[in-house]
Amino acid sequence: MRAVFLDRQSLPVRFTQPAAVTDYVEYAATSTDQVVARLQDATVAIINKVALREASLAQLPSLKLIAIAATGYDCVDIPYCRANGITVVNIRDYAVNAVPEHVFALLLALRRNLMGYREAVTQGAWENASQFCVFKGTIRDLNHSVLGLVGRGSIAKAVAKIAVGFGMRVFYSHPTAAANDAESKSLSELLALSDVISLHCPLTPATRGMIGEAELRSMKPDAILINTARGGLVDEPALARALTEGWIGGAGLDVLSTEPPREGNALLDLNLPNFILTPHVAWASIEAMEGLADQLTENIAAWAAGAPRHIVGQ
Repeated sequence: MRAVFLDRQSLPVRFTQPAAVTDYVEYAATSTDQVVARLQDATVAIINKVALREASLAQLPSLKLIAIAATGYDCVDIPYCRANGITVVNIRDYAVNAVPEHVFALLLALRRNLMGYREAVTQGAWENASQFCVFKGTIRDLNHSVLGLVGRGSIAKAVAKIAVGFGMRVFYSHPTAAANDAESKSLSELLALSDVISLHCPLTPATRGMIGEAELRSMKPDAILINTARGGLVDEPALARALTEGWIGGAGLDVLSTEPPREGNALLDLNLPNFILTPHVAWASIEAMEGLADQLTENIAAWAAGAPRHIVGQ
């Protein structure tokens, strides 16, 4: 069995080759025009963010398994794979501690205006103050505030657990909510109600651009938007305007619609104390990456043994 890892540099921890794999090759990174050549005769493709679309997959008759080293699978043409007998498996729940902690790192920094106060110190405002402290921007507690979670998967639930510890009230918006679920709201209700909105849903045609100008304008003027899910969920030019013109209180993002953003992005130009952008690293604690690598090995081994698990869509 030949297995090829197309973007090994995306997983900078040890990876154990499954025993069933007799021929293993890895590449640090792979461009779109290299995919077909590198996967010729491969039974298993291991990817993180390398796109596998119909044009490439149709030229790979030996390919039987795509093992994604991540939870998201929007980089793979799932309908083509289903129609052509290619199993696609992904990683589940590996970042259930890492991502929620990153959410709260962003949230606390924004609610307590840490960026603004750090800037005040570095610019000498404290040294020249007339009293013992410097007031530069509003500081808000999390206690008694409302957290709105878009999605109700394992990461959203882990975020909610932390929020309860801070004394926050938690509500959800998700498509499978029961009519009598007191914790669930429509998206429009959630946006109007929440002091913090945190996105935890997949990127699909239905969710792409779900937070646009109308949604941002419907939020509270001091509300904070957190997105550690997928960049395409948010209309980025609209968010840039919202932050520049003060429609909302702030935003913390770990994702953009195109990564890396080599062609630029409206959000890259912002230098505001109420905006924090990190380079898609919410998932990347050492503990989370090691768990991911172990699960990746186990997913391939389970498929090779005829008992596939974590099949996308199941």
